[in-house]
Amino acid sequence: MNILVTGATKGIGHAIAQELSSVGTVFASGRDLNVLKSYENYCVCDLAKDVEVLEKYIKEKKIDVLVNNAGEYVYGEIDKMTHDQIGHVFEVDLIAPVKLISSAVLNMKEKKWGRIINIGSISGVMGEANASLYSSAKSGLIGLTKALALELAEFNITVNTINPGWVDTDLGNNSIEQSEFSKDEILEIIPQRRFVKPYEVARLCKYLISDDAKGITGQSINLCAGLSVGI
Repeated sequence: MNILVTGATKGIGHAIAQELSSVGTVFASGRDLNVLKSYENYCVCDLAKDVEVLEKYIKEKKIDVLVNNAGEYVYGEIDKMTHDQIGHVFEVDLIAPVKLISSAVLNMKEKKWGRIINIGSISGVMGEANASLYSSAKSGLIGLTKALALELAEFNITVNTINPGWVDTDLGNNSIEQSEFSKDEILEIIPQRRFVKPYEVARLCKYLISDDAKGITGQSINLCAGLSVGI
């Protein structure tokens, strides 16, 4: 299988790319050329500016497993968000995944097989004050997943979203710095009192693209150490 992982230069994306390299040919995408060079197959692309480059790459490489992982997080009150910030977050977190899926699906339909995994966020499930752009864009992925699962089921294509909670990555730690809460305060509201590790998300991706998971589609799976259940 030919697997494309967006945002593969660090954090969750890097962990996913490494994990899936054992089951297929991984094609990595991101903005950092120096890091991407560590992969045998890669495409440099800024999803907010030149997503068409990656769309063409997907068609050329006949991608049949697409992992939409790349994302942007902006913290702040809605009335403080600029039009550029609003456009940027939605372009990267929601519009780009739609475009990439559109580019990949024709090949999947022809093969009568495909796997699409969107990396959402627990913020898209529960909502997060002062992160309304991020929350709403990630929530959009859940609706997209449900609709496409129905649309593509007859072609043996599954579509699922994984919603990580707080993850031990640079993005997660930077989010803490932007928020009004300390790490200890955040840990206090997570039932397992820990951050999810990137490899946990990666291994769930590996399962979802396997034949054992062929009956799982249209699902929004919360991988959040219990955060979505309550405190």
